[in-house]
This record gives sequence, C-alpha cells and structure tokens, in this order.
Amino acid sequence: MTTCGDDDPAAGHARTLLRTATRYSGSRCAALCLVSIAATGAGLLLPAVLGRALDLLLAHAPATRWVLCCAGLVLLLGLLDALQTVLTGTVDARTTAWLRRRLTGHVLGVGPRAADRFGSGDLVARLVGNAAEAGTTPAARAALVAALAGPVGGVVALGLIDWWLAAVFLAGAPVLALLLRAVSRDTSESAARYQRAQGRIAAALAEAVEGVRTVRAAGTEGRETARVLRPLPDLSRAGHRMWRVQGRAAARAVAVAPLLQLAVVAVAGVLLTRGRLSVGEVLAASRYAVLATGVGVLVGRLAGLARARAAARRLGEVEAEPATPFGARRLPDGPGRLELRGVTARRGGRDVLDEVDLDVPGGTTLAVVGRSGAGKSLLAALAGRLADPDAGEVLLDGVPLRELTHDDLRGAVGYAFARPALLGGTVEEAIGLGLPSPSPGRIREAARTALADDFVRRLPKRYDTAVADAPRSGGESQRLGLARAFAHGGRLLILDDALSSLDTVTERHITDALFGVGPGTTRLLVAHRGATAACADAVAWL
Repeated sequence: MTTCGDDDPAAGHARTLLRTATRYSGSRCAALCLVSIAATGAGLLLPAVLGRALDLLLAHAPATRWVLCCAGLVLLLGLLDALQTVLTGTVDARTTAWLRRRLTGHVLGVGPRAADRFGSGDLVARLVGNAAEAGTTPAARAALVAALAGPVGGVVALGLIDWWLAAVFLAGAPVLALLLRAVSRDTSESAARYQRAQGRIAAALAEAVEGVRTVRAAGTEGRETARVLRPLPDLSRAGHRMWRVQGRAAARAVAVAPLLQLAVVAVAGVLLTRGRLSVGEVLAASRYAVLATGVGVLVGRLAGLARARAAARRLGEVEAEPATPFGARRLPDGPGRLELRGVTARRGGRDVLDEVDLDVPGGTTLAVVGRSGAGKSLLAALAGRLADPDAGEVLLDGVPLRELTHDDLRGAVGYAFARPALLGGTVEEAIGLGLPSPSPGRIREAARTALADDFVRRLPKRYDTAVADAPRSGGESQRLGLARAFAHGGRLLILDDALSSLDTVTERHITDALFGVGPGTTRLLVAHRGATAACADAVAWL
C-alpha cells in the first residue's frame, strides 16, 4: 500500500500542489460549492413542499401556490445542475492547466536528471494523464461538501418530521460510514497501482517510438510490442481490483440503503396510523430517507478523490526532485578560463570522473578524447553546468558555476550536441533559440559559419520554413545545431560530439571556422576523430 505519511516527501509535495491549485481557482471553487449547496438545499426543500401540496389536495384545499412552488423548485434544480456542470468543467480545466504549467517548468528546471530518474515516457504520462486526474480534486472537494450535506440534511429533515424516523435511520448509519471508509482506502491503493502500470507502458512506448527505425530494421516489431505491453496484466489486475472495490461498495449500498429506507417508511406508516403524521409527511419522509442514504453519490465522489490523490502523489514525486539552484554572483570580465578542481562525478554507482583537475586557459581550444563510456559527454555537461559534480568545483573566470545567476551562466555558455533538438516554429527561431533579441543578420552569419546557409536557402520558405517541414539529414541537423551555438556566442563554447555526422570535408571547414573564432572564446570539443583533436591547443585523454 502506498505510504502517505508526513515523512513521505512525495505525499507532502502532493498536498502542497493540491492546496496551491485549489487557491488558484479559489473563487470558482467557492462558487461551485455555493451552487452545489444551493442545489442540495433545493433538493431537500422539494419533498416537504410536495408533501404539503399533497395534503392540501387530499383535503380539497387551495394548493395552487404549493404546486407552483414545486414547479419552481424543479426548474431551479435544473438550472443549478447546469451551472454546476459548467463550473466543474471550468475548474477542472483551469486546475489541470495550472498543474501542467507548474510541473513542466519544474521538469525543465530539474534538467536531464528528471528524464534519467523517471524516463521521458513516464514523465509525459504524469504531466498529461495524471495531471488531468489530479486536476479534478478542487472541484471534487467542493462538490463533496454538497454530497455530504444531502445525507446530513435528510437526517435532520427526518428528525424535524418525527424524531423516531431519525433514530431508526441513525441506528444503521455506522454501517454506511464503515462502507465509505473502506471504499476510500481500497480505491487509493488500486488506483496507485493502475497509474504506475500506465507509466511503465508509456515509458516503454516512448523508447520504442524513438528507436522505431532500429526495430523495423531488426524485424522485431512483435517482440517490441510484447515488451511495451508487458505491464498490461498488472494494469488489468489493478483496474479490475478498482472496479471490484466500487462494485462491492455499490452492492453493499444496494443491500443496506433499501433496508434503512424501508425501516423509515415502515415507522412512518405506523406513525400515520396513530395520527402523528399526515400522508404528505409520509411521502416527504420516504424521499428524505432516500436522500439520507445517498451512498451511491458519496461512493462515486470518494472513489474519484482517491484516484485524484493517487495521481497527485505521482506528480508530487516529480515535484520532490529538486530543481537546479542558481546563485547571485555576476560573471566578471574575463577571457573565459575554465577550471575543474578535484571534480568527481558518479553515475550508476561508479565514479566515472574521479578527482579530475583541469585548467583551460581563456581563448584556447581543448579537445576531449577517450574510449566510449570514459565520461567525455559527462565532462562537457559539467563544464556548462548541465549537471553538477558529486564532489569538487567547476569555475569560469574564477567564479564557481553554482554561484552564478541563471542569466549570466546561460549567456556565457553555448552548446552544440551530436543530436540537437531543433526547437521553435521556424528554422530561424530554432537557430536563435535562447537569444533575447536575435537579429536576422546574426542568425544568417552563424548559419554561414556552420555551412548551413546553402541548404536552408533551398527550403520552400528559407529561414521562415517550419522546422517540422524542413527535410534534412543527420549532418544538416548537426549544422543547424552548430549554427545555434555560433549565434549564441558567449565566452565558452562546448561542442559535445557535434561534428560526428558531418563528412570530412564539411567537418574540416567547420573546424577551421571554429578555431578561427575571435579571442575571448574558449572552446571545449568532444572529438572522436584524431584529425579534429590534432587542431586543438591541448588534448585531454580520458
């Protein structure tokens, strides 16, 4: 069973998320609560008015006013129900959108660690599906108040008609309370298992989609489908258990509620024969007994809240992963000197980099080479603070990267990767990503330096072509990534295997342009080709 104690960080973050989300739609939640309570009040008033109208009609007394009141209450109930539906949908949509914005920003703030821990597919499942379920919590809580007011109001109304009626009902109320408690507990556990299985399927599906060419080439579509759907039996068991819990609750409600209603009606009939109740009051008592045993509504509300809490806890697990903190120091003027002092970085339980000391003078080029798995990309990530070392310190012009402000750090470091993610609507926007006010001239100059200008000009709309509509090879994508790094500028340029998909001639031209960048720009180059490394001022072998 999922632990939700005070010592569980995920549960604490989930509660904070839901409290803040509720405050975000606070006015609408309050309006929904008032409308729901008004609808419950109208529903509680209707049996009394019906009973009074019936008594007057049986006595052949004028009952027009009471009949009109009944009609008015029915119309009011319809209007309030429609308003409640609109408010519920609005609150759910607003809360879900707020949760997705907050969690998306947090995931991007955490950086690569989030994908490493949860997997990209599971993260998408949490931010899409689980956020939608958790987003129903504020509206469900507001509606639960009215759902509780119905049974309580029904018991009070029975007591006002005759205290014997309320006493008979309250004799069986503990059974209903135990039933509701069991539903809430068991649904939370099964919903958590169901959502975890969904996350595993989403993670495996994301891996399969990313490697679809490999799967197709290997002819393993059937095997991969089986791998993606391997958690399906767990999903089925959790889903069946969830429905069994609610089915048992409904069956018990069907068994208990009619007995209580029958007992109330029987006592009302006895009181009618003794002249203590009228026919209209017996009718009202029968309706109030139905309202007081409204377990079906409460079971549905509690089950929905249990599923929402389980979803919120999965969001809380993401929120509990700390975002990368930044300091308040500004970067002084300098040539871009990069230093690693006693840097140790662990991955998978082993030290990939162990007490590394490195000094890259400003304006020079360092090529990082070594066998696969030696930590070249990890060193590049540490140099630009895409990751933090487990021990030691990384400095840029004498300032530890941890102490720099976000804007100073990201403005000083430019990156290019082996498989660049080209974000943005158009090619121009993709190259200018991260620049506060990219000028067309600067973007085109960077594209020319990366030898990307020629093929961009052959696109249907040139630089205004949508990235999704721009057919390109792996080498052309790398050139666009290099253009983005060149357009960024900064005093430290990090190329993490960013030349691997280029032909040797193009690589040579770009290398010449790269090493020809003016003074004040330090270059860290992860290289696999000896000719590229040979052009650097120094080589670090891992």
